[in-house]
Amino acid sequence: MSYLDDLFSLEALNAVVTGGSSGIGRGIATALAGAGASVHLVARDADKLATVAAEIGATWEVCDVGDANALANLAVGAAVQHADILVTCAGVNHRPPLADTSEEQYAETMAVNLEAPYRLGQAAGPRMAERGYGRILNIGSQQSWSAFGNSGVYGVTKAAVTGLSRSQAEAWSRSGVTANTIVPGFVVTPMTLPTVAEPGREEALATRTFVGRNGVPEDFAGLAVFLASRASGFVTGQTIAADGGFSVH
Repeated sequence: MSYLDDLFSLEALNAVVTGGSSGIGRGIATALAGAGASVHLVARDADKLATVAAEIGATWEVCDVGDANALANLAVGAAVQHADILVTCAGVNHRPPLADTSEEQYAETMAVNLEAPYRLGQAAGPRMAERGYGRILNIGSQQSWSAFGNSGVYGVTKAAVTGLSRSQAEAWSRSGVTANTIVPGFVVTPMTLPTVAEPGREEALATRTFVGRNGVPEDFAGLAVFLASRASGFVTGQTIAADGGFSVH
């Protein structure tokens, strides 16, 4: 094995990626599989899951992580219990003004964006610690640290996710389990299509970056592989932006 393989190879490691059928989750799942991990995809759309799984050689299961019973079953299943890498990318953003947020929108957003990462971390983290190796990658947002564009309850959950990663890091890093939050810039995904539909909005967001463009799912490949690999063993509890400079422009 070469020096770089020793640092970055994910051979013999098992990864679970929620939201892995599209967008950033799909990009990260593709990268982890390319680096040698055995990837298990979790999402709601069976057709999309089957397509991505066939492309990258992954296994998959349908699960709405916003459904408490479905989430509980996922958490005790073999894929999560034996995960060496957990990526919590499933998300929802309804975007109403905070004062107009319904109880249903609040409950779903909290369940998918915060409850699911917490519950899955609680299921996988201790098992990782017992084995002496684990990597938890939670996905944040520019609204993890800045309120704009009707951030509302979505912003609350994404700010909380950064705290979750720090708490997970405190709990398990001494046992070889790191936890970090990746903060993307603006990326065109199924969840951001309402933003793209606003005339000029996509272009305006691109001008707020240093690189002059919005992100694509492939932009997270290198960071995800690094954070999932042995190379990142001294990086934990961090909130790391991959945003083309958006957050510091």
